[in-house]
Amino acid sequence: MSVKLKAKKKNLIKQIPFLDLKSQQKKIKSQIDMAIKRVLDHGKYIMGPEVFELEKKLAAYSKVRNVISCSSGTDALLMVLMAKNIGPGDAIFLPSFTYTATPEVVAILGAIPVFVDVLYDTYNIDSKSLIKSIDIAKKKGLKPKAIIAVDLFGQPSDYNVLKTIADENKLWILADAAQSYGAELLNKKVGKLAYATATSFFPAKPLGCYGDGGAIFTDDDELAEVLKSIRLHGKGEHKYDNIRVGLNARLDTIQAAILLEKIKIFDDELRERQKVANYYNKMLKNIVQVPSVISGAQSAWAQYTIQLPNKISRSILIEKLKESGIPSMIYYQKPLHLQKAYKNFPKSISLKVSEEISKKVLSLPMNHKYSSYIIEKFYDIIGKLR
Repeated sequence: MSVKLKAKKKNLIKQIPFLDLKSQQKKIKSQIDMAIKRVLDHGKYIMGPEVFELEKKLAAYSKVRNVISCSSGTDALLMVLMAKNIGPGDAIFLPSFTYTATPEVVAILGAIPVFVDVLYDTYNIDSKSLIKSIDIAKKKGLKPKAIIAVDLFGQPSDYNVLKTIADENKLWILADAAQSYGAELLNKKVGKLAYATATSFFPAKPLGCYGDGGAIFTDDDELAEVLKSIRLHGKGEHKYDNIRVGLNARLDTIQAAILLEKIKIFDDELRERQKVANYYNKMLKNIVQVPSVISGAQSAWAQYTIQLPNKISRSILIEKLKESGIPSMIYYQKPLHLQKAYKNFPKSISLKVSEEISKKVLSLPMNHKYSSYIIEKFYDIIGKLR
């Protein structure tokens, strides 16, 4: 190989993206351009026809009666809690090992996020820890109201088990599906697995737009009507008839138009993610803790997250991967119950799994084009670090 070719290959390797959104965009660039042009031509930039068409497409995909699009996944969570009149004294149970958006919306409303531990192999909420947390909340004089189950890294939580616990304690379930849209559990799509489901269309999500966006899924028609009101400043018969306190939480028409084009290739994208996950599982299962998917579930693989052996320095591995042109990410470096913003809120008796895995997790690029190179370098670096 000539010096010039070696240099070219080296430069190419340095450009490995963590998530290859540019290649995805290239597949449908002309369709995206036309979709945006249609919006510019009709000029209905807010709540245009594409918004309502998108809601119908999403509802059909998840086989759910109502979809209410909105401005972000965070607002999707907030809107559901607002619609259910969650407020001071109410206890909302949620995992500590997740992103801050989940407890943030609870605290904003003056309610109490109660932190629950997660399972070591799936990263999703631990039902035994949940039961203990409910007892703790009751003893503190709080009013248990709901469970927010986070489908971390793309895999649905075990909603059958959670529903049993919810029913026994007169709670309802809000699925935080920011990372799991497109996933399934027992032949039901995410969006159909809980009383209400909130998802995100942030660009890096399995189904992402080119800005912020989100949606709420529910079979409860009454809840859907309240959510539509909240989305537009608590409107009644028209936007100047304000019947409740609401938000400005609408999805931009251009983002809806982009999502309508991306939905057409969504199942293909999910299959590509599954191929990468299958390959990683096969090649890495003997040297690291690979992700585990519960029986009857299919993950959307928003992230491929492993756990490193204790003897491997994560920081050194990250740096060595970076030197080989391979990006990696830590989701999440510190559980929420240890964060300054949330350390005074109630928590389960023990959150040791959340604390342990936060020191060991590492997410690898979901990049089919370079997956063999990533594995080759990973083996080489791990071998030297042992």
